[in-house]
Amino acid sequence: MNTVTAEIDHVDRLMDSVESAADANAKAVKSTVLSPRFYTTDFKAMDALDVSSVRAEWDVMMKEYEGDNNHDHFQRDAAFADEVRTLMPQLSPEMRQEFLDFLISSLTSEFSGCILYNEIRKNVSNPDIRQLMTYMARDESRHAGFINQSLKDFNLGIDLGSLKRTKAYTFFKPKYIFYATYLSEKIGYARYITIFRQLERHPDKRFHPIFRWFERWCNDEFRHGESFALIMRSQPALLRGGNRLWIRFFILAVYATMYVRDHTRPLLHEAMGLHSTEYDYTVFRITSDICRQVFPIEVDIDHPVFRRSMERLLKISLAADRATKRGGVVGRLRRGVCAVQAAWTFGRLYLVPVIEHELPSDIRMDPVW
Repeated sequence: MNTVTAEIDHVDRLMDSVESAADANAKAVKSTVLSPRFYTTDFKAMDALDVSSVRAEWDVMMKEYEGDNNHDHFQRDAAFADEVRTLMPQLSPEMRQEFLDFLISSLTSEFSGCILYNEIRKNVSNPDIRQLMTYMARDESRHAGFINQSLKDFNLGIDLGSLKRTKAYTFFKPKYIFYATYLSEKIGYARYITIFRQLERHPDKRFHPIFRWFERWCNDEFRHGESFALIMRSQPALLRGGNRLWIRFFILAVYATMYVRDHTRPLLHEAMGLHSTEYDYTVFRITSDICRQVFPIEVDIDHPVFRRSMERLLKISLAADRATKRGGVVGRLRRGVCAVQAAWTFGRLYLVPVIEHELPSDIRMDPVW
């Protein structure tokens, strides 16, 4: 099976059809290996953080948050409504499903950050952490609300209050939150800016007005990542010794999840003039460039084993979904085989040699991609 065929098969088998608000809410609540998760953490440990070693950079960043340069950005204008009315009827049913999947996944991810940051804010007294979490929760709330408005255009709005109450939460130690959320924010920037630049070059391929907002939007994501970079650089032990193994794990887990999930949306990328694989490796490359500010290692995305492993994980995920659809004893056995194959493949991926480098003296970066 070639890559394109595998992608199309993946769409047919993995994507739950969304035809009603109930379907949209069920998809947002559902917890799978590929869906965005909600997190909680050790609030006492968060409260004990000391960022005094990066105080100068921290204070500059707080002034940027306070300035709130996007306070008036997430407003829909008349042109937005006109584009929706004109462009949406042109989408094929398959393309409509991929776009809805993209919106629901993006909303869930943004709202996940909003909830986590707000819960930390409410449960700490540390003025630095409390102030930061207040600003980041503000930003993520705007992002989630803006996406939800676009879902409401399809009469598929998500009940965010219900989502907060009913979706499962995963407990992560603070250091896991730092690694995973830093990567999530930075890869979110890389994803959005890559789409924005592509549609900036090819405006005829912009099939929905929401993409016009992506540049300033992803700068929020970039700044959030900068915040976690400062926290990690203020706690040097998080970047040394055995923690390097955790850094490698989270980079690979985030990249693999993105690769498999994105290949369920080939029509979405094709409509933008992108190919899922090329798009993902562009995002990997930007994210790897950015992460040099804080991670002393990076994965070699050009290593042949890395590339083969990404394709292998995609095919295993496809096979696992076929087994789930089949059900019964045979389906469960095949899912078990797929789980073993995925673990072995990820283990092989984990053993690919990493690229090491010295951390720069200047921590902060600018979103220049």
